[in-house]
Amino acid sequence: MSTYRIEEDCLGQIKVEADKYWKSQTQRSLENFKIGQELMPASLIHSFAILKEACAKANLHFNKITEKQCEAIIEICQRIEDGQYLDQFPLHVWQTGSGTQTNMNANEVISMLGNEYAKENILHPNDTVNASQSSNDTFPAALHIMVAQKINAELLPQLDLMINQIKKLEEENEGIIKIGRTHLQDATPLYFSQELSGYRSMIEHSKAQIIDSLKYVYELACGATAVGTGINCPEGFDEVVTKIISEKTHLPFVPDPNKFHALTSKDAMVYTSGALKGLASNCMKIANDIRWLASGPRSGIHEINIPSNEPGSSIMPGKVNPTQCEALTMVAVQVMGNDTAIGIGASQGNFELNVFMPLIAYNMDQSIQLLSDAIHSFTVHCLDGLKANKETMDKNLHNSLMLVTCLNPVIGYEKAGHASQHAFKNNLTLKESILDLGYLTSEEFDLYVQPEKMIHK
Repeated sequence: MSTYRIEEDCLGQIKVEADKYWKSQTQRSLENFKIGQELMPASLIHSFAILKEACAKANLHFNKITEKQCEAIIEICQRIEDGQYLDQFPLHVWQTGSGTQTNMNANEVISMLGNEYAKENILHPNDTVNASQSSNDTFPAALHIMVAQKINAELLPQLDLMINQIKKLEEENEGIIKIGRTHLQDATPLYFSQELSGYRSMIEHSKAQIIDSLKYVYELACGATAVGTGINCPEGFDEVVTKIISEKTHLPFVPDPNKFHALTSKDAMVYTSGALKGLASNCMKIANDIRWLASGPRSGIHEINIPSNEPGSSIMPGKVNPTQCEALTMVAVQVMGNDTAIGIGASQGNFELNVFMPLIAYNMDQSIQLLSDAIHSFTVHCLDGLKANKETMDKNLHNSLMLVTCLNPVIGYEKAGHASQHAFKNNLTLKESILDLGYLTSEEFDLYVQPEKMIHK
């Protein structure tokens, strides 16, 4: 049998299991919002701990709390930052749109654990841990800290890993010529390394766009309190607390210059989510190209070989599928869906506050996490081990009718087009078609039709 204690607030009494470190507001949220299985992300709880630690130090600076109170708050926050007590943060995403109950969950847990650490009742969830703050500015601040830290620590290193692996592939495949394709049809030749360089540049551009978007994420709502006026908050609190957070995280956080914007607008999240969607789009394109180029092996394009990681069928022996490509493209679709939800959620700010913040936080966390994990997996299990099938590339190159393009200056566009169609309709090679039509001699054809001369490095 569970044992309970009684907690009390302005709405009355409520029972809380005796071994829990939360109080009435957390318990009321648990009982009132039994919706779904999605919980507040651990990364958001980590960011709340960073924020509460910084606020305690700032409050000490402004003589709002004592040194002993500050020490207790810092001790517990640092334990939470180290991954302790995550089971004390059980709240669902689908709760109040301001995230008030998650802020109070943090305040309650920190106060109870802090009092236990101090061996006396010195912390109060609202009066001490939440001093100079409101849920309306702490949740968006923690959200921004989470996104900035997660992108810098998890996503950007995986983008660098992918970029470096593609650079390696470019070097390994230098000088290999293959047929290009546009509209899913044969086009003019290019070096395989050039095709790969396009993939690399896509990831480099996505990385730059994500980094550019972070300058808005680095703006924090601290000091805005309830509606942006800073009620019950010392003047200059925002500067002090963001400086402390920056020093701790080594990221350039600053106060949002307009606190009313900080509370009601989530445009920074929309912008960064859009950059993540751009990355997802590029990943979708790269993964699709690779699975098409590896298709077959006997009845597809099969210009590249990708690693055989696991059997691909429960009924067809020996079948191997492009599973890493499929995983990455599924992640891309999820991120695109998350971006839609984030954009709609951000549009729902009413008057002085956006009330879709838990939804935005959950989707941002998932998008960053999925992209980080999937890009790592795709890089180490697919790109690392990708090999050019030179024989197939050479066969497709010389069988392509689009080599006729280099004859435009020699026989003219009309004759070149006629030669291409004549070859296709009569199942001839391009050379056989040109000779059959009498446009060039064999020697002239060999002189003008050289794929390597059709490519500019």
